[in-house]
Amino acid sequence: MSVAPQPVGRRERNKQEKLDRIVAAATELFAEHGVDDVTTQQIADKADIGTGTLFLYAKTKGELLLLVQNAKYAEALERGRADAETIPGVLDAVLAIVRPIVECNRTQIDNGRTYLREMVFGDPEEPRHSAALTIVAQTEEAIAATLRRDERVTAGAAETLAHIVSAVMFLSMATSVNIALSVEEIVQDIRGQVDVLLPR
Repeated sequence: MSVAPQPVGRRERNKQEKLDRIVAAATELFAEHGVDDVTTQQIADKADIGTGTLFLYAKTKGELLLLVQNAKYAEALERGRADAETIPGVLDAVLAIVRPIVECNRTQIDNGRTYLREMVFGDPEEPRHSAALTIVAQTEEAIAATLRRDERVTAGAAETLAHIVSAVMFLSMATSVNIALSVEEIVQDIRGQVDVLLPR
């Protein structure tokens, strides 16, 4: 005998509706002005909630940015993973995983750089930061799986190489000297570095 799922209570629906309003408000304001030029008060006003309520969902603007961006990065990873499955060459397949992540990061460059900073230097125990780190781990797993297509690359080497590729990608997106570069230029920068790492 199966048990029918319990309907979601009013309190849970209200919490979800507030969270949805917060995400929508933060998404719009961050895209329009950049995370650094938006206040939590502006987000609370746009979401039609008090700042105290906002802080129940996210304690800092960094957490709000993670809340907004994590889903976008996860979608970018899934797109890249699907693209990589259709590409036979290992280097091109790795770059197929990387490209949508770079595109996501470069949609609003300052927000992308702030997201990376929050992910690396934020509290890994905080749920939004933890979710971001999980996306990084999933990205590295996808890259490692792609690298293992080359029979010369052992499982251990693939994991290490994937970690290096992730670091290369992170630095290429985050470094100040690359601010003016296009997505294609960033991807080509990553390509050149990853190509050197792969077995010949």
